[in-house]
Amino acid sequence: MSITPLMPVYPRCAFRPVRGEHCHLIGEDGRRYLDFAAGIAVNILGHSHPGLIGAIQKQAETLMHVSNLYGSPQGEKLAQRLVDLTFADTVFFTNSGAEAVECAIKTARAYHQHAGDTQRYELITFNNAFHGRTMATISASSQDKMHKGFMPLLEGFKYVDFDDLDGARAAIGPHTAGFLVEPVQGEGGIRPASDAFMKGLRDLADANDLMLVLDEVQTGVARTGTMYAYEQYGIEPDILATAKGIGGGFPLGACLATEKAARGMQIGSHGSTYGGNPLAMAAGEAVLGAVANDEFLGHVRTTSDRLRARLEQFIGNYPELFELVRGKGLMLGVKMRQEPRAFVAHLRDNHQLLTVAAGDNTLRLVPPLVIGDAEIEEFMDKLSAGAASYAPVAA
Repeated sequence: MSITPLMPVYPRCAFRPVRGEHCHLIGEDGRRYLDFAAGIAVNILGHSHPGLIGAIQKQAETLMHVSNLYGSPQGEKLAQRLVDLTFADTVFFTNSGAEAVECAIKTARAYHQHAGDTQRYELITFNNAFHGRTMATISASSQDKMHKGFMPLLEGFKYVDFDDLDGARAAIGPHTAGFLVEPVQGEGGIRPASDAFMKGLRDLADANDLMLVLDEVQTGVARTGTMYAYEQYGIEPDILATAKGIGGGFPLGACLATEKAARGMQIGSHGSTYGGNPLAMAAGEAVLGAVANDEFLGHVRTTSDRLRARLEQFIGNYPELFELVRGKGLMLGVKMRQEPRAFVAHLRDNHQLLTVAAGDNTLRLVPPLVIGDAEIEEFMDKLSAGAASYAPVAA
């Protein structure tokens, strides 16, 4: 048999982590790696956070899973907390970001179709977006590499250039149900939307009775320095998908919506066997207990400012390698002069520094939100050594 026991859909590298300590991962060989990838923006409290571990252990000893046919005191508590922290009036819990986006798509369609307008099913999405790996979410994403081998795509999505408000306005038609957008494109290259674009989408949605759906799977839960990135644009969405950091490493996602937006989501319209299980709710409570306060959010912003200032000063030393720094909070990207994967591998294999590649030739930095001065110093030392020893791949 030639196929591997793990289906070979990931280009797995040689690093094999077996243990985590705060902002470091330890491999099978005992070597320590500084983790500025955080499970791709998931481990926001780092590794082995005592509060998160304790909450999961305590809940595991009590109750891990029951059917959603029963009442959920754990789910009600976490949902109320999210409602209190955000624009939302109601929450559906999922196990992942793709599931949260799927629920958001269904909610946007149901808003119109429950009221009898069955022709409103199309969401306007944006080029270079990444919304997940299910059939609906790859259909919502305009990336050919994600489509290949899975045709035909699902109907109901129209692609427009990111940050192009005129294009979004022109795309509105009789089938339009709403917009689906990342406030900061993650896989697309850590590209923040402009204030004018986000405010403009809100205005277009209001003027045409459309749903503004935000994919904050990567930007949410303090990653950008506020609980959710929409707060920095001075707007509120109708529907929002969140995941990644909300479980701190435990599988958890959620679809948040206003009462108006959720009018079509009634008994039997959606479901999930594992969504909202007590173990996940305990993890979510522990994460929000740690990050949903002014002190922690202030720490993210000041740490981001220090890291960004160091990066902007540093890249000037290597103009042949680096072009610019962009992003929000501790979701930062360094745009390179070439495709970044070779450099990501070089940093990992030679300097024990973990980063992530993204689109638009971007080196993605999404560290645990608990990093401090010591981790910034270690990061800059490793990045500097990596840049100095790197021989750029010929274009």
